[in-house]
Amino acid sequence: MDNHTIKTVFKEYIHPLDLKIIQTMTAITGLDKYVKKLDTLTFINLLIYAQLKKLSSLKEISNALSRKKTVQRLVGIDSISKSQLSRKNREIPHETLGVILRHLIQKIHLILGPVKAEKVLDKLNLIDSSTISMCLSGYEWAVFRETKSGIKIHTSVLLCEEDVYPNKIIPTPARPADETKLNALIMPDEDVLNVFDRGYFNFKKFDAYSEEGIKFATRLKTNTKVHVIEDLPVEDASPITKHAIVKIVNMKNYLQFVETSDSEGNKIRIVCNDASQSAAEISDIYRNRWKIELFFKWIKQHLVIKKLYGKSENAVYNQIYLAMIVFCLTLLIKHKLGFKGTLLEMLDWIRDCYDHKMSTFVLEIFKEPERSSSGRRRQKHRQIFEETLAQYELGDVLHLDDLTYDPNGLMYIIF
Repeated sequence: MDNHTIKTVFKEYIHPLDLKIIQTMTAITGLDKYVKKLDTLTFINLLIYAQLKKLSSLKEISNALSRKKTVQRLVGIDSISKSQLSRKNREIPHETLGVILRHLIQKIHLILGPVKAEKVLDKLNLIDSSTISMCLSGYEWAVFRETKSGIKIHTSVLLCEEDVYPNKIIPTPARPADETKLNALIMPDEDVLNVFDRGYFNFKKFDAYSEEGIKFATRLKTNTKVHVIEDLPVEDASPITKHAIVKIVNMKNYLQFVETSDSEGNKIRIVCNDASQSAAEISDIYRNRWKIELFFKWIKQHLVIKKLYGKSENAVYNQIYLAMIVFCLTLLIKHKLGFKGTLLEMLDWIRDCYDHKMSTFVLEIFKEPERSSSGRRRQKHRQIFEETLAQYELGDVLHLDDLTYDPNGLMYIIF
């Protein structure tokens, strides 16, 4: 607790950011060479604060800084204009924030990986993308359809037990197909099973992964032709309707094939190149793929990524990386404190108490809830019965004719 007595919550929150990495990156790029006020570290800290407080525009960020002394003390400047923030957001290469994010992800893997790995047979690397739509005007570099632009956040997250944490984040314009980023998101580790949906279908890559020992499971498209090599037994009470060894057209390697249904009764066909998995395990593994959808839903609801701070490609990617940095920082402080609530509850505590002393904050989040009332008192009916029975057996029965009874004191009143 001693190391919490001076730090504010915000300072402790951003502590995992490696200043040496940031200083090295800014020195190499020369970003802060002639900067006197809004250097890169100050900008990052201010934008992290903006994510925490869900400030949806650079104007809101500028106003919050100029009005609140606590924010000024936290970031080290007392004012900054919207135009200065916009210029800095355009100037900082998004690769810089990408490096900072990868460093935080490595910390998460070092902390959570060994703890969780002992509790599961395999780590699941869930792969998918999420699209953020934008208006066509101002975002011509990300034209998606005739009437709008958009970007994709190509993502892989690791699932160990019920916890999901990022592995790789790759923002791109929305037009390229998901399959083009599959190799970048795949984990080749032998203890990892990669799980992805039909958008990443590529027979050549599936053959290559099988030959390289990279494990994967994916859902088949409805028109994919499958040649059954061997039917495998399925239990009568199982939700699995078919289990077989198959060969997909144009593939050299055999795969396990599992047919089951979703919660709405729709047929799902899954293939997996890991021979050690049972049909039930393959079905459960694919169902866990929806955890990455919950991850996307979480960041879109609780972080600022749908309302953009800038229109340039660099500015948009910077905002995506900063949002993911906030996710990682929240996960790290939750683990450091041993907080047992949800990640959203941890984020809400940080939002509400960012300027509090860390010592006070720790006491507050672990404080036992106070009872607002004495509550309904539980009657000791069994005890009353046994006491009355004992009195009866001893012949002490006169008081039983009296109907006046004190339930709180467990006493009979004799007149």
